Amino acid sequence: MEIQIRFRKRIPGLKSQKIKQLLKKTFKDLVNHDVELSILFTNDNHISQLNRHYLGRDSSTNVLAFPMSGGSSTDVDFGLLGDVVVSADTAIRESKERGVPLNETIYRLLIHGILHLLNYDHERSSEEALRMEKEESRLLAIIMEEV
Repeated sequence: MEIQIRFRKRIPGLKSQKIKQLLKKTFKDLVNHDVELSILFTNDNHISQLNRHYLGRDSSTNVLAFPMSGGSSTDVDFGLLGDVVVSADTAIRESKERGVPLNETIYRLLIHGILHLLNYDHERSSEEALRMEKEESRLLAIIMEEV
């Protein structure tokens, strides 16, 4: 898994190399193909624009995922897995509101976005939401052991 990270908005204490290392280790069983993942950390204004333009939703959000496959995780054999966009502003706010460390919030959002790229969709059904939530928790526990 090749991971490209861009910061349109910096997040204190967040290091690209550490993110790459942890995500590669965590997702090795789910994404064992030669795929590329792009991650962008941005602000609320920019993610609102993306949400409006691509999804027709006129609001800010914490994370967006743009899959490059045809919609099935089995389609992801090589090439681009997709793009994950995280609002640093929202992540910082959510971290404070929930009383959890910022890095935990960031990794939770990254996992959530990547699972969407792998065809998990909590909006599809309550069963799918539960399946996605369980997988998020499992993967976050793996990452937080390493942090």
